[in-house]
Amino acid sequence: MRLFVAIDLPRSLRETLAGLYGSLPGARWVAPDDIHLTLRFIGETRPDVADEVDYALRSLRGRRFDLALQQTGVFMSAGSRGASTLWAGVARSEPLDHLRCKIETALQRVGIAPERRRFQPHVSLARVDRVPDPVLAGWMQAHNLLRTDSVTIDNFTLFSSQPGPDRPVYTAEVDYELV
Repeated sequence: MRLFVAIDLPRSLRETLAGLYGSLPGARWVAPDDIHLTLRFIGETRPDVADEVDYALRSLRGRRFDLALQQTGVFMSAGSRGASTLWAGVARSEPLDHLRCKIETALQRVGIAPERRRFQPHVSLARVDRVPDPVLAGWMQAHNLLRTDSVTIDNFTLFSSQPGPDRPVYTAEVDYELV
């Protein structure tokens, strides 16, 4: 079972982001229902370890917080010169960082190896490795001032991911309430 912990964004944010779709020829957009903010990728997990992950996440106590999206950017492909992933940035906040740290600590306690990459909160929007650089640069210039209103986040979710014929299939396994 391939697992990750994420915030399933409210419909209002997903609709705002989906409004950008189609405006970049050659991009392979994330399906609007699949748009999420990954807090921690776990990876392939045995069922007994998945149960321990669930138990550890259930024990977390976190507070609701506001979240807003701001700006767009790209991640570059490792080992090549081109961009690979188009993203919308998430405004950093102490409550988001605190929740992320609590999740990381809980996962390490059940034997999940520490995350080596620095947490950069973002929402993946599209694969753009087939988009010519000048076209992508023009799109970025037109959308780099993306800003959304804040929304209240009152839960996070343990998701599983299965390969699909066209894209991965994400399943919300367990929701964890924030108070």
